[in-house]
Amino acid sequence: MHVKFYCDLYVSQGWQKKKATLKRKLRKKKLLPSVYVITLSQGAQNQLEFFSSVLLHQHVFDNEDLFVVGIADGYDEALYFVEQITDKVYRRTGTADIRRFILKRQKEFDITGR
Repeated sequence: MHVKFYCDLYVSQGWQKKKATLKRKLRKKKLLPSVYVITLSQGAQNQLEFFSSVLLHQHVFDNEDLFVVGIADGYDEALYFVEQITDKVYRRTGTADIRRFILKRQKEFDITGR
């Protein structure tokens, strides 16, 4: 599994100081039962999906590329982040094309480093 993290990664408030550790553990597929990941959907027809990081231990993820947009403390906070992301994208673009907004932002970051 290859994991890439969004430049404006959403992270639960209480985990801000642990962000680097959480990212490292997710890359190494460590067991993190309370952690939910918010990713760009694998299917182009959808925008985002979120699920328990425990699911990353399934073999279906062995050869997958994941683009992680957020790391949340539980289901409710993952749902909250999805709402926040959707609202932000809508306010800035007038559309709900989250995938396009995030990929454009990431590309700008990769080019400029900011």
